[in-house]
Amino acid sequence: MNVLKLTLIKFSKMIFGFCLCALGIVMTINAKLGLSPWDVLHEGIYNMTGMTMGKASILIGTLVVIANIVLGENVGWGTIINMVLVGILMDVLMLNNLVPIANSFIMGIIMMILGMFILGIGCVFYLGAGFGSGPRDGMMVAIQRKTGKSLTLIRGTMEVLALIVGYFLGGTVGIGTVISAFGLGYCMDIAFKLCKFDGTEVKHRYIIDDINYIKSILSKKADDEKIIS
Repeated sequence: MNVLKLTLIKFSKMIFGFCLCALGIVMTINAKLGLSPWDVLHEGIYNMTGMTMGKASILIGTLVVIANIVLGENVGWGTIINMVLVGILMDVLMLNNLVPIANSFIMGIIMMILGMFILGIGCVFYLGAGFGSGPRDGMMVAIQRKTGKSLTLIRGTMEVLALIVGYFLGGTVGIGTVISAFGLGYCMDIAFKLCKFDGTEVKHRYIIDDINYIKSILSKKADDEKIIS
């Protein structure tokens, strides 16, 4: 299989993963049991600025990417695409009512749990493509590499911190918020284990790698021109 075809397959895998992530997130929102911690934060930003949930997600993603760089996590093209595309897909799904809204408590619980699991599967697909972690998942992996702690503990801590900030900004909190805060890490662990996937073993190609590759080509070209001249 040539390099171009392999790259296209990986890119398609990444995009599919992002679609699953957006679907999973919207399902947890439409469960109507209370927003997940990050969406509590996004809604808090909406209350302050009037921007959509998707745009708020893009804003927070940008800030998290900056934090990841500080933590020493390299940024890939997948990181940037994730930051933008997932937010756009969330708005498309929500504004066009493409995901049903739960009309009972039991249905809400099912949608919440299924949404978190779908989000975990989405992470397996796009992380496995090797184009870089998404903003929040990049932070999760970066912290895991530095601390050696479990994904459950790390993701749970991130969710709780997002929840606290979102709550003080006026985001909606409910039983679904608690389920998501403490259950997302478990759902992601289960999804990763079912797919036999270890995010720390994936060798990602980062933007800096492409920059260095282009530099090496230009340098070689310049050396060849000197030899010819």
